[in-house]
Amino acid sequence: MVPEWRRGGVMLLVCLFCGCDLAPRYVRPTLDGVPATFRETGPWTPAQPAETQPRGAWWAVMGDDELNRLEDRIEQGSPQLAAAVARYDQARALVRRARAEFFPQIDATASAQRERALFTTTGNYYDYREYASGGAISWEPDIWGRIRNLVRAARANAQASAADLASVRLSLQAELGEDYFQLRGLDARIALLQRTVAAYTAAFDLTTKRFVGGVANELDVGRAQTQLTTTQSQLEQQRADRALVEHAIAVLIGEQPSIFAIAPSGDLPPVPVIPVAAPSSLLERRPDVASAERHMAAANARIGVARAAFFPNITLSATGGSETTIGALAAAGTGVWALGPAMATLALFDGGRRFANLAVAHAAYAEAAANYRQTALNAFREVEDQLALLNHLADAATRQDAAVAAATRTDRLAGVQYREGAVDYLQVVIAQTAELQAREDMITLNTRRLMSGIDLVRAMGGGWRK
Repeated sequence: MVPEWRRGGVMLLVCLFCGCDLAPRYVRPTLDGVPATFRETGPWTPAQPAETQPRGAWWAVMGDDELNRLEDRIEQGSPQLAAAVARYDQARALVRRARAEFFPQIDATASAQRERALFTTTGNYYDYREYASGGAISWEPDIWGRIRNLVRAARANAQASAADLASVRLSLQAELGEDYFQLRGLDARIALLQRTVAAYTAAFDLTTKRFVGGVANELDVGRAQTQLTTTQSQLEQQRADRALVEHAIAVLIGEQPSIFAIAPSGDLPPVPVIPVAAPSSLLERRPDVASAERHMAAANARIGVARAAFFPNITLSATGGSETTIGALAAAGTGVWALGPAMATLALFDGGRRFANLAVAHAAYAEAAANYRQTALNAFREVEDQLALLNHLADAATRQDAAVAAATRTDRLAGVQYREGAVDYLQVVIAQTAELQAREDMITLNTRRLMSGIDLVRAMGGGWRK
């Protein structure tokens, strides 16, 4: 028969070392009504499974070597990414700090004291010295799960910080891709305007010669000159815009804008076909969704911390050491120690503070749950937005290509008729302006398609190697 005191001691040890958990049971949230496929898929964004494709250098699907080189420089040079890495390191350190409460705290102490007194009767001095050294150990057993839930909350926050780091990395990569294709769009416009200025210069020279020869009037010369100088002004504006975008790219990769340059390119790269993963995998791929879910888990753990405050806080402690006293006539040393029983403290009245803290924890969890749902809904919306843009812009580009061909034929015909004297120069100006506008609109459309491809990959939470 086991004595009662032993059974009680065993139960106490079980409580001390195992404890109980006052946090609600956390269940990973699920969203109702997740569709099997996205609504806006089309020929330029096929809804084919892409989870098996390796993630990483997703920008390689765009097929641009210069973009590949720039993206590789973000990891080493971006100050924003370095700041995100530092925030993640802080979160990991907070996990270690929280876990430290599982272990006893050991302190060492030492002191030295010397006194000297004068005996007035004898005129002699009395020396007194005291030396003490010792240590103390204290430990709070995690009976109510307060420390465990603090660690869980810190660990969940660190995981959320890791997801935030991935989100910052993806955002920077996508921003660089957008800026790069905006730069290439400006390059294409600049090349178009340079060719147009050359053509308008030749037209202005021809009109001037015809005016000198008495074939054209001064009005035609004025129209040709206006058209030429206006286009030259547009060319300089495009060059200014390009410089600003180039500076933005330099800052993204951590370079000084004064010494950074990207060689111009007159042609836009072709628009690739972007594979789309299934909607059900979006919640796993998006780092911001993962971060929101981890914040929910941390908020759930903090409910357990708030509940633990309603129960006694138990601390075990022990002290020990030695004291040595040296007097004028003798020296003595003693050893001291103390083993304190478990000290329990419980607030009997705090004006409702603990109930308020518990209510705050529950409300924080409800807020985190709502934020998770909103983040997930935004993720689906962003994907559908970019799918719609890519597919409709592809259709618009097909029609715009036909518009460019028609405007080119009209411009060529107007030039022939003007040289033959069948029309005045106003018809030439109208035709040339229409062709220039059609070509600029084509460049704008293709630039938007490339940037939408980047945004789709970002909305999907990262992409795939080519």
